[in-house]
Amino acid sequence: MSTIQDNLVSKNKQYAASFDKGHLALLPAKKYTVVTCMDARIDPAAAFGIDLGDAHVIRNAGGSARDAIRSIVISEQLLGTKEVLLVKHTGCGMLTFKNEDARGIVHKNLGDPAVKELGDLDFLPFPELEGGVKDDLAYLRGSKLVPDNITLSGWVYEVETSKP
Repeated sequence: MSTIQDNLVSKNKQYAASFDKGHLALLPAKKYTVVTCMDARIDPAAAFGIDLGDAHVIRNAGGSARDAIRSIVISEQLLGTKEVLLVKHTGCGMLTFKNEDARGIVHKNLGDPAVKELGDLDFLPFPELEGGVKDDLAYLRGSKLVPDNITLSGWVYEVETSKP
């Protein structure tokens, strides 16, 4: 096992020794979903006051609504959530490149077969933070997959201060 795998097992043993939340319901108690970035500097539970069992947290590169739509639909249609909070953040890596840059790196590192497998995949970068939030909210508001009764909001989280 790798050091990281050893750490997972060790930390899980510590966590499981005092775990008492196995009774929590499948449905999120506070009926909301957070879509945020996978950035390792963000701890959504701590930063946004999410207790275990409260909400769904969907993380992906850039906190992209388009990338998260499958999970959003499952969350609202099958698991009863009524609100989506979209949270992007300062210093996001998705602000630093364009699709052609990502394709170039994939080609350089993995070759033609990998680029072919990518097909027309959009890496969903965005050039401006506030604009990225607005664009994703517009996407959700315009989607037939998100009913009008779902409350939507967008936020910018500052990784430097931990404030929205």
